[in-house]
Amino acid sequence: MRNTHVGVGVGLALAVMALQGPAAVAAGDTELHINPGNATPGSTVRVTTTACGPDVTYGKGESVLAGQFHLFEGDRKGVLAGEFQIPAEGASGTDTVTVKCPPRIKLTDTYKIAERSPNGAIQAGFGNATDTNTQVAVGGALISAAAAGALFRMRRRSHGGARS
Repeated sequence: MRNTHVGVGVGLALAVMALQGPAAVAAGDTELHINPGNATPGSTVRVTTTACGPDVTYGKGESVLAGQFHLFEGDRKGVLAGEFQIPAEGASGTDTVTVKCPPRIKLTDTYKIAERSPNGAIQAGFGNATDTNTQVAVGGALISAAAAGALFRMRRRSHGGARS
């Protein structure tokens, strides 16, 4: 009986994922790939596209925040790639990237810019942030205790008969 419920749950999950696949493809893939999709001020962003065709070896790009950049032939035929750097004083939010390549192809996409990552350790209220040995030892002890409790419960269930 229990295996039937698990099988039904797995089947429903697979059916939901299969139904969402075509919607994700139809959502408007611009063939413009921006990496990382969640950048920070001062980081380098790489833009690649295959929409320009296999014979095109050059394209122009423009980021609203970083300005113009060039795209050249990438590691494979038909792939154009370019990079630009987000200004360090750039604000968080979104940035729009536009790529143009012959013959009259124009692609536009946006990506997120997160706030600048903290530099150094963060004081979160659990002792000294630089004392990692104690924190690792306490974490290891907690994980070991949880594993021992789970093992005890599993052994008790297997020998306990029909308890619920």
